[in-house]
This record gives sequence, structure tokens and C-alpha cells, in this order.
Amino acid sequence: MTEEDRAALLRQWALENRANAEILRRLPALGLPEAYLVAGCLYQAVWNRLAGRAAEADIKDYDVFYFDGADLSWEAEDRVIRQARDLFADLGVEVEVKNQARVHLWYGQRFGAGYPALTSVEDGIGRYLVACTCVGIRAADGALHAPYGLAELWDGILRMNAANPRPALFQAKAESYRARWPWLTIVSPST
Repeated sequence: MTEEDRAALLRQWALENRANAEILRRLPALGLPEAYLVAGCLYQAVWNRLAGRAAEADIKDYDVFYFDGADLSWEAEDRVIRQARDLFADLGVEVEVKNQARVHLWYGQRFGAGYPALTSVEDGIGRYLVACTCVGIRAADGALHAPYGLAELWDGILRMNAANPRPALFQAKAESYRARWPWLTIVSPST
């Protein structure tokens, strides 16, 4: 299977989840710069399909990233969060919205280690703890961003992302995935 085949299937399978399709359809209404639907609601749709489950099975939340460096205040981000809550309220799912321009302001307090200031949403997508989970679909045009490719996602290989090397956090995250999809393989950070 080619990378293009995987990308097409990821889009198709992710959009079989009605919440994903509606979030992507409605997201431009918020007028957010660099708005993407990212992470679990996308890659878990692949794992669910490969495991013969519904696209939306075991998806905890739906992550939306945007990048607005003009206002790094919590108040500005909170306004967007409230607007998104109203826009997506009828979907019956939890939508989490984060301004990637301000992640470095809170990441260390929440996760115990510093984090560099990001330059774009794509920069943020590329820093997930598990390399194969670094995926996003841009709302404006449906473009897929997968900086490390999709082969390991399809093969179920969970490898620590060298761009965000945090072994303890990686291990916990990988184990939580394997609890839901037992066929996934965790590659030890020392490997």
C-alpha cells in the first residue's frame, strides 16, 4: 500500500465518523487561523477500522488546533473555546480547542517539563509523544498533515517521537492505546 493510499483511507475512514465530518465542515465558521482537526479522532478511526470496530469507538475527545500568535492570553483562547462549544454542542462529543501559539505557556506546569514556543499548527502536530499519531486534517482544504508518514500508524507501531522525547509520558500514552487496541506494538524508547 502506498502512502497516498493510506492518506486516502485515513480521510475516508475518519469521515465515516459523523462527528469528524461535521467538525471539519463547521470549523471554518469560527474563522480560526490554521484550523486543523487533529490526533485521536483521526488515527483512532484507522485503528478502529483495522480492528473491525466503528470509526467513533473509544474516542474520548475531538481536538482542534489553531495558531493565533497575535493574542496569547487565556481569555482569547477561552473565547474561542466557548464559541466552539456552541458551534458543536449538538454533536454530543467533547471538542477540545487549543491555540498552539500558547502551548509553551502552560505545558511545563501541566506535564512537568518545558516546551518550545511553536511556530505553526503543523509544528504542534509534529510534537505528539507517539510518532505515528502525528496527524491532522486542515479544515480550509482537507489537506492531510502527517510529518512522519502513515506506515507505522497502519502497522500499529508506537514509537516515541524524537521531537518530544519524554519516555515516561510516552510509555503511559502507549500503554493506554494498547489497552484499547491490544494488537499495537510498543517500541521501547531505548530501542
